[in-house]
Amino acid sequence: MKKLFVVFLLLPYFIQAQNGNNNPDITSEEIQQHINYLASDKLEGRFTGSEGEKLAGEYIAKEFKTYGLKPLFNGDYFQSFPFIEKVELTDNNSMTLKMGDKEVKLEVKKDFITAPFSGTTNIAGELVFAGYGISAPMFGYDDYKDIDVKGKFVLVMRNHPEYDSTESKFDRFATLRSKAANAKDKGAAGIIFVNEHVFTPKSDDFISLKYDGAPAVKDFAVMQISKNYADKLFNSIGKDFKTVQEDINKSLSPDSFLFNNVKVNASTEVKEIEKMGHNVAAYIEGTDPLLKDQYIVVGGHYDHLGYGQTGSRYTGSPMPIHNGADDNASGTSGVLEIAEKMAAMKDKLKRTIVFITFSGEELGLLGSNYFVNNSPFPIEKTIAMLNMDMIGRMVDDKLTVIGSGTSDLWKELLEKDNTYGFQLALNDDGWGGSDHTSFTTKDIPVLFFFTGIHMDYHMPSDDADLINSKGEENVVNYVADILTDIEKREKKPDFVKVKPQSRPEMRGRSKVKVGTVPEFGYNGEGYKISGVTEGSAAEKAGLKGGDIIIMFNDKEVGNIYDFMNAMTGLMQGDSVNCKVKRGEEELDFILEL
Repeated sequence: MKKLFVVFLLLPYFIQAQNGNNNPDITSEEIQQHINYLASDKLEGRFTGSEGEKLAGEYIAKEFKTYGLKPLFNGDYFQSFPFIEKVELTDNNSMTLKMGDKEVKLEVKKDFITAPFSGTTNIAGELVFAGYGISAPMFGYDDYKDIDVKGKFVLVMRNHPEYDSTESKFDRFATLRSKAANAKDKGAAGIIFVNEHVFTPKSDDFISLKYDGAPAVKDFAVMQISKNYADKLFNSIGKDFKTVQEDINKSLSPDSFLFNNVKVNASTEVKEIEKMGHNVAAYIEGTDPLLKDQYIVVGGHYDHLGYGQTGSRYTGSPMPIHNGADDNASGTSGVLEIAEKMAAMKDKLKRTIVFITFSGEELGLLGSNYFVNNSPFPIEKTIAMLNMDMIGRMVDDKLTVIGSGTSDLWKELLEKDNTYGFQLALNDDGWGGSDHTSFTTKDIPVLFFFTGIHMDYHMPSDDADLINSKGEENVVNYVADILTDIEKREKKPDFVKVKPQSRPEMRGRSKVKVGTVPEFGYNGEGYKISGVTEGSAAEKAGLKGGDIIIMFNDKEVGNIYDFMNAMTGLMQGDSVNCKVKRGEEELDFILEL
């Protein structure tokens, strides 16, 4: 009887919970409960497209439903978007070396590897040694000077001649992508990388077979051979690989030549493995007949690194689960708590409020970028976006707010609603680092709340027991107060374009800025831009968001890396031709840098 009495006594509370009548207050206890689940080992780090992401998404959707929020996507809480999870080699990868009369077939993944960004090819040709594969005439160094590589393979070392310098003028020429683009621009049929003797004497690791966020180099072979076979190639013409490298490093002078007795026959094919990621979103419709068509977005990403598939700072092996308690179970819990709070006052809300948790942020803002380009409502009707990412590790009441200059209203509200004693660090521009950037490109005022980087960032140690849940409670209440202020005002916030803060230039690099913003997640031909920055060369020339740059500075552009390579050597004051695809048209522009 006593047990039965207790059950009847508690029954009203169970019924309340099932009907969504939870405690609407934002509390540290509920924040911690959300994070404890989202950052548990059960979810295996919530990597985009994984089973853990699915479980996290279902948890979020269930919470939205419990609060009484409507699903945003035509009766569904989920919005799926495609992404490239990884790349794999097919069976069509081979390399045969013919040295004089001797022909050797190399074994894939043992003697050679195809690079993850290689195009699909089946080619044969002569072999040229092109040193480090760098063309830097402004520094008096060009590995391609006075050699003909058209239709040939080039053998190139992976680093640069100032390998032991912590800051070298050659650093920006040394990426594998830039070297491949340079070789293709010179007319080569393919590039074959090799580890150096001097820089990596005890190592011969192959290029990691990881997708790098851009399309392959079309119709161009990118491979790597073992140092052992490079030695054999040099020995076949009476040279020593290590000695050649040491001479180049010492003199800072190229030593490029044709292997006059070597032929290469190679096939390359890399397959992109596509999966689906999922945004999760719900909304509360405004009650004002006019203002309900204005949307305020409250968001944060819920994906993380899984088992360190991307972006991990952990150097051990094997890779453990990266639970991502602060990054960004903390921001996700903030979205949930504010959603619950607003649901309790939905009859008083004039404007429509959208609550969204994005996936794919760790892979390059994929989910938020997909959302702003595939929104179920006109994205231009969004009057503000409030983003929470890593808000769970507050120390000494320090809170960073990025985007504080994207509306003339923001600093007034940030000061007025700071009843929590935060030491605010404000950053005016609305670019970089998290999902708010996708909204900035659409001329939407943004605020991004962030409690700071710590030693557990992108490490397996970012666990739930390290969360400062009381500090996060204050942050989330602060965001809710600002949201309420925006929601009840008669006038919507204005949008102010703010230039991205300039970043230090590398030594020896010309201070050239074009002012394009990448379209994150784009995997087609060319370099697609989502917008241009105010006052930039791109804006003045007439480039617009959605344009796809296919030619820049007389160089073909197949992806963002080709675009970066085409900027090499440009100086302030240069005039540069630029061809873009806009819809079905191809347009030509001149940019004054």
